[in-house]
Amino acid sequence: MAKPVVLITGASQGIGASIAKVFAKEISGVRLALVARNEKNLTKTATACAKLGAKVETFLCDVSDESAVSEMTAAVLKRFKQVDVLINNAGKFEPTDFLTMKVTDLDRLWNVNLRSLFLVSQAFARGMAERGSGHIFNMSSIAGQQAYPGGAGYCAAKFGVTGLSKVMRAELMAKGVRVTTVYPGATVSPSWKGSGMDTKLMMPTKDVARAFYDIYRLSQNTVVEEIVLRPQGGDF
Repeated sequence: MAKPVVLITGASQGIGASIAKVFAKEISGVRLALVARNEKNLTKTATACAKLGAKVETFLCDVSDESAVSEMTAAVLKRFKQVDVLINNAGKFEPTDFLTMKVTDLDRLWNVNLRSLFLVSQAFARGMAERGSGHIFNMSSIAGQQAYPGGAGYCAAKFGVTGLSKVMRAELMAKGVRVTTVYPGATVSPSWKGSGMDTKLMMPTKDVARAFYDIYRLSQNTVVEEIVLRPQGGDF
């Protein structure tokens, strides 16, 4: 059987890069479509995955841009014909206070965390629904379940991811497409750079990445609809 095609957005660093490496290591010959904006870092991820035996293609794309997503989709389908696993990992964290943040702050966080997920999911979910199989992972956050001071923009976007994911699951389950929403807490990644947070209190990216693979490998008769991952001993 042909190896699955796994598309990962935000694959140039952090959790996205770790997810790509886990799939490359665990599925010999897996076909990876790695998507991100940073060409240098994306190439590093691709090289590491290729060394593990994966067949890798990279696609530079701003996944919050509709025309860019359309071009990326056409390029991915031309190369791989279909996508079996879609991992919507692209996102960005920024602290924002409700009383002082600007509309541009909201738009920026909304676009990179929610708009991007909508555009990419819709682009590839149609093919999955037609084939009657596929798995979509949506990266939310603890911030998509509980609000906190200073999280106005990020929480709004991630709560949006939570709601959209529930709708996707309700509409796609009868078409054979599994939808999983992942809610990680603080994870060591470039997103936290400059935050002052002690990385010893965070989860390593490899643990979060492993959860994606372990959920994917369950049979088609089973779906993990939601999973919450938190640092041991922490509530963030």
